[in-house]
Amino acid sequence: MRPTLMLFMLLLSLSLASCINEDSDGPYFGNGIHNGWADQHSIVIWTRLTQRPDGRPEGPEFIGLTKAEHDSLRRLNDPDQLNAFQLPEGASLEDMPGACPGTTGEVLLRYYQKGIPENFAATDWTPVNPDENFSVQWTLTNLKPDTKYKLLLLARKNAQSPVSDTLKGSFRTPPKDKIRRPVSFSIVSCHDYLRRDTVAGHKIYAAMEKDKVDFYIHTGDIEYYDKPDPYAFTEELMHFKWDRLFALPLQRNFWSHTTSYFMKDDHDILCDDAYPGTTYGAVDFERGLEIFDREQFPSAEKTYKTIRWGKDLQIWILEGRRYRSQNTETDSPAKTILGQEQKQWLFQTLQESDATIKVIVSASPILGPDRPKGKNDNHSNKAFQTEGDELRAFINRFDNIFLCNGDRHWQYVTHFDDTNLWEFGCGAGTDAHAGGWDPDNFLPQHRFLRVKGGYLLGSVTYENDKPKLSFQHRDVDGNTVYEEIFNF
Repeated sequence: MRPTLMLFMLLLSLSLASCINEDSDGPYFGNGIHNGWADQHSIVIWTRLTQRPDGRPEGPEFIGLTKAEHDSLRRLNDPDQLNAFQLPEGASLEDMPGACPGTTGEVLLRYYQKGIPENFAATDWTPVNPDENFSVQWTLTNLKPDTKYKLLLLARKNAQSPVSDTLKGSFRTPPKDKIRRPVSFSIVSCHDYLRRDTVAGHKIYAAMEKDKVDFYIHTGDIEYYDKPDPYAFTEELMHFKWDRLFALPLQRNFWSHTTSYFMKDDHDILCDDAYPGTTYGAVDFERGLEIFDREQFPSAEKTYKTIRWGKDLQIWILEGRRYRSQNTETDSPAKTILGQEQKQWLFQTLQESDATIKVIVSASPILGPDRPKGKNDNHSNKAFQTEGDELRAFINRFDNIFLCNGDRHWQYVTHFDDTNLWEFGCGAGTDAHAGGWDPDNFLPQHRFLRVKGGYLLGSVTYENDKPKLSFQHRDVDGNTVYEEIFNF
């Protein structure tokens, strides 16, 4: 991957030629670029080749299912039968609205520091993997901290074919732990295709574009397998839902140039409250993990990580599904969501960190409150109270740890008087997706409660050379509806 001027000129000419190739039959980059797991010196880049440059704009409707039909089908394991049941006669998944099917081909990636394109590095032409939904990914290493990198991807069918599509993207690496500078980030949760609030995707992505955040975290439930049109009882239907969501222009554009950390939760692994041993139609829990971690998003050896974003901010990304006990087990010291290895890592790294501000991002609540009935899936529920109490007691020893989470479909701030415990729930991605809590049920621990969609914006700034942390809850249009400020 050593850069040469000759290769640079060749790639440039190819990219320019492809930009004016209006007769191309593909392959295309219909699902854009995702990046993940960025630290000071590395990042993972993911993309996928598609038959279409965008999702199919129209098509027949899926056949609706009654609750009884859904509950019966989810117990079947015949993929062919399950795939056909929700499709109208004579239609295939490729005919359905939003479809963005994959295709074979090769991708070349070039990247360079912003402003010096002649000093670039490039991969070899790499075939996408049909067994991983026609995706391909690379781990870029030896990057410079606090640096904006530009990406250029080129697609072709094979070595004898011309370049058929190009795609530009970018990302920024985090600053070193001795560097003091303002940092901003956004946290979101709970999206799906059907509950988007514009044809082009979720409005929060247009709002976050204006925020120009340094990084973004999706806490999971990025898509819902167990919601209709279609219910994703098979791998093929799961991939269809991802392909359709990733082709939405608002999401696709934002993800292509924003440093991102993608987490998972129950609905984008399998189904509501999924845990090891669960199945949903023809897919089991382990396969659901594999689809998310290896095929649809940038991969990492371990799906939890801590990243320093300068001298004053450090974040912890937690894994809340892979290592958990079954929800139905009796609560005990052995029952866990994090698993012993991750939990000890969390405690150790929190103790070792000298960051002024420590932000733990969990897919689901640690403080809550959650709905009092029917929930047994997170640390604020009695089903995991022992580990939840252990986490809360440990975190309460520090006066600079802040919990952020998704999963709940309402925005909130929780703080218990006379403790160091603070939790910020970012809320669902649209107003249509919000619900699950009575907006008039404002409890003593609530500092803020809003049953509407939006996102959480965090920022570290400086006043008289002292760091200041702000958490702003924003609505779907980017308007601030609540703010908490902490001075250090």
